[in-house]
Amino acid sequence: MEIQKVTHLPSQIPALEKEAVAEGFRFITRLTSEWHSGTNRFDAPGECLMAAYLDRELVGIGGLSVDPFTHAPTGRLRRVYVTPASRGQQVGRRLVSALLAHAALHFETVRLYTDTAQGSAFYLCCGFARTEDAQATHIMQLTNL
Repeated sequence: MEIQKVTHLPSQIPALEKEAVAEGFRFITRLTSEWHSGTNRFDAPGECLMAAYLDRELVGIGGLSVDPFTHAPTGRLRRVYVTPASRGQQVGRRLVSALLAHAALHFETVRLYTDTAQGSAFYLCCGFARTEDAQATHIMQLTNL
């Protein structure tokens, strides 16, 4: 497995989007739409987009952006998706771990929002804690204040 920081959408993103849509997830569609419009290219200071590959096949993607809902030095995990066939193979954990390692260089805290029980359980296993906030469901403190 290989996790790479990417500066362009991978050529295999349409196949990944198709799998996500089949599961009822639209955030890869939003990722590509925002990328093409220039709304979000994960290129502000501290931001990044990472892709996960198994045998050169794109099996996951995830981004880190500046959290628009807070003024503190806070990152936000966005658009994290792993194909169903690749789940249970540590792809998601390694992808999130790489995003958090990058975040630790730029932010004190990382937040995210998920609306599924599976997503919540996954992020709890990755070390996030639940938070009661209208714009975030999970949070991780990266530095001691």
